[in-house]
Amino acid sequence: MSVSYFIPDLAPEDLHRCEEIVRRSRFIVSLAHTPTPEAAKSFIERIKQEFPDATHNCWAYAAGAPGQTSKVGYSDDGEPHGTAGRPMLTMLLHGGVGELSAVVTRYFGGIKLGTGGLVRAYQGMVKLGLETLPTREHMIPARVEVVLDYPHITVFRRLLPDYRATVASENFGVDATYELLLPDQNIPALETALTELTDGASHGLMTAPCHRKHRSMSFFENISLQMVSSSSKGCGQGFR
Repeated sequence: MSVSYFIPDLAPEDLHRCEEIVRRSRFIVSLAHTPTPEAAKSFIERIKQEFPDATHNCWAYAAGAPGQTSKVGYSDDGEPHGTAGRPMLTMLLHGGVGELSAVVTRYFGGIKLGTGGLVRAYQGMVKLGLETLPTREHMIPARVEVVLDYPHITVFRRLLPDYRATVASENFGVDATYELLLPDQNIPALETALTELTDGASHGLMTAPCHRKHRSMSFFENISLQMVSSSSKGCGQGFR
């Protein structure tokens, strides 16, 4: 089964930035696409080096899908405990965008904001950045296996772009076997196209019992299509 969610539409070295003055303190939020904790930490260090004279460089990252908490981190960077990093992370986890890091840089302006004021300021800066952040869809695709006779190969490969399918692997034996990556919702239409490719010479649609994390979706006289569980293959390729 494919999974899709939004991620920042930013190149690896790019960032998205907004700035605001809150009671004389200058707040700067920097956002970046960071698909791994390592990438997040590298980005955070980069911002710290850019603003070494700042009063605080508070940060948070969520390197997984939106709401996923297995790859997260945060820091108050000297602000009172719980007033910066954690509120920033909460905003990231509920912002609807995955694989994202935020650093909020503060230059103290002489007026203390209090605990509640700090929480609102740091959360508000992340919210401000998210409102104007460019995003794109990221898809972890389903994997399907196609087995067909050699005369159908050329036309079969021409079909693939229409269904956002790419070839992950291929094997040529008695028949030609292809492992494809494509959005889950495109599988039924691809099945129909493959049936037509064989001039309707099929035994119809059949679902087989699960076995070793493989589920048979259908089989044909000249062609078969099998669903492969993402967990068994470690899917990780994205579609833009």
